[in-house]
Amino acid sequence: MPPRIARALFALGLTAALAAQAQGAEPPGQAEARANFNRKVVLAADDVRVFDKPPAGFADAAAGIAQGQVAEFGYDSAVTHTRRTALVYLPPGYSPQRRYPVLYLLHGIGGNQHEWRGYVRAMAVLDRLLAQGQAEPMIVVMPNGRARADDAPPPAEQTFTPEHIAAFGAFEADLLQSLVPAVDASYPTLADAGHRAIAGLSMGGGQALNFGLGHPEAFAWVGGFSSAPNTRPALELLRDPAAARHSFKLVYLSCGNRDGLINVSQSMHRELRDLGVAHVWNVDEYGHDRDSWAENVYHFARRLFR
Repeated sequence: MPPRIARALFALGLTAALAAQAQGAEPPGQAEARANFNRKVVLAADDVRVFDKPPAGFADAAAGIAQGQVAEFGYDSAVTHTRRTALVYLPPGYSPQRRYPVLYLLHGIGGNQHEWRGYVRAMAVLDRLLAQGQAEPMIVVMPNGRARADDAPPPAEQTFTPEHIAAFGAFEADLLQSLVPAVDASYPTLADAGHRAIAGLSMGGGQALNFGLGHPEAFAWVGGFSSAPNTRPALELLRDPAAARHSFKLVYLSCGNRDGLINVSQSMHRELRDLGVAHVWNVDEYGHDRDSWAENVYHFARRLFR
């Protein structure tokens, strides 16, 4: 199996599910997920790469580059009624005497709060950008995006069940009512929409667009990378489309031109274009995989809070 496809299946939580299918026991929701992933890619004239590739090694840790610190952060959830855990990245040179903007990064359907740090290596990306003066020092919060009492990644046969999918929708209230206030109370944040960003990959990309575009009072910077079919239409999210033209400092959409889910991002791009909402639309040459997510978090982070 080609490496890109293997990574895509990992990100979607499909690997074990496909094994079960091969044994004649297709898990619930698997057929729809497989159909979405295998959808034929049809590109329009404006489905193009708008940024050059990052420099070689941009996502690799390197000696001599100061590294930010990553710590576990616990908070009480009013949604799950449990103590939940997120990861928090503090930039090199962090000082409690300084106030920082905050980026919330959301994972995919098969991941958890460790996906951006471990699989995508987003912290190494940020460390390098900060060392080069190409990004603003920021706090990055990486939560578990499934809001349920047992928030561990489920077994393969439960990945696409309604109960598991619903937990990602329930995270909207957990994020806004519990996590964001807890972070603002615990760290020296700049606690306003102009200094708060949200982005995600795949399922988390859909969450980021839903929660970010749906709550301009909370987030002025929004990014969806390879967003999944949980993404809602722009007209549902933007309650006041005219106001939305001035509400956001950056709306960033990306996807690979070999990704069967590109139709989701294409639809969002076209809806925002028709509504006159300025945004970035970057189409790279990848599938539904880490290479795309690492490159786009690089481009997104360079444009945040400036």
